Amino acid sequence: MTQWFTETFRNEFDKQAEQIGRINIAIFGKTGVGKSTLVNAIFSEPVAATGIGAPVTMGSHLYLDRRGTLGVIDTRGLEVGRDDAEILKEITKAVKESRSKPVNEQIHVAWFCIRGMDRRFEEVEERFIRTLAELGLPVLVVLTQVPMRDGLYHPDAVELARQIQARELPIVGGRPFMTYAMRDQFTGQPPHGLMDVLQATFQVAPEAVHAALAAAQAIDLGLKASQARKFITASTAAAAAAAAVPIPFSSAAILVPIQLGMMARIAHLHGLGFEKSAVLAIASTSVATSAGRAAAASMLKFIPGAGSVAGGVINASVASGFTLAMGEAWLAVCHKAVTASLPSVDGVIDTEAVKRLFEAELAKRLPRIRPRA
Repeated sequence: MTQWFTETFRNEFDKQAEQIGRINIAIFGKTGVGKSTLVNAIFSEPVAATGIGAPVTMGSHLYLDRRGTLGVIDTRGLEVGRDDAEILKEITKAVKESRSKPVNEQIHVAWFCIRGMDRRFEEVEERFIRTLAELGLPVLVVLTQVPMRDGLYHPDAVELARQIQARELPIVGGRPFMTYAMRDQFTGQPPHGLMDVLQATFQVAPEAVHAALAAAQAIDLGLKASQARKFITASTAAAAAAAAVPIPFSSAAILVPIQLGMMARIAHLHGLGFEKSAVLAIASTSVATSAGRAAAASMLKFIPGAGSVAGGVINASVASGFTLAMGEAWLAVCHKAVTASLPSVDGVIDTEAVKRLFEAELAKRLPRIRPRA
């Protein structure tokens, strides 16, 4: 039984990985401005070492570092301010070629990073940014390593931002984003500005990669939850459509792929790998105790009165109500998993505690179903 569930969940997990796809962000800036630190802070992913990654185009110095739902495009061996013509030639070629490719292979957003304390914005940087914008790429200008005290940015960074704004560049928000990516262990300077960069990126990225961005980032659980609820809504509608013509209770397994697909999508959005997701899913539902068509009956045992609904059939309201409750309950489990707040025993997740959590969350949301007379 558990094997059936694991295999079925694996199939849905793989399908959702393909459907979520990948967001590709091109990152530019001079050496040492903190590009890697910025990426690590927002996505909790180490940027590939120099020379690692796949060339974006043949003979290119632009490399795509693929990591699940995130692709980072960076220059290797070239320097902004020294090799601008070559870099822009290559990015122009890459952007134009990518437009005929699937959305996962396209370049979606550009971040241009400038050290906030450099005090000067150069003409070459302006040309670079304008060229990126002319290619149709949304461009965020990010000032890195900007100190902040008592809610105020360092005056030098403020002046640099003023200079950039005065150029009236075609950049997202019309202004630079002030950031400090990682806490400084010596001065105690805390990070700031990361959420602004993430939210601005989400707003300008194509809707087709919103789920990928939500899944890849590691700083905004609210964004993960909002994308999860969007899919829960879609799954609820799909379940209602499947049961629009009442289906026999014994044939309710038609709903299982919809519900497991929903669980798999939510797990992906929270960055949970298959092994952990499967353990949590088995602990969370009674699906694993039954195979095939009996699985839905096992899940639906939680619904008060379900066994006598319309003489043993499931209608659209029952199917959608249960799917919605199940999605919200699973979202609660995934939230606790990603925040490391699930109970554990000797370092191993307490599956009984997970099951109690899921059932408690499910019970809060289940519709009260009255059997027909």
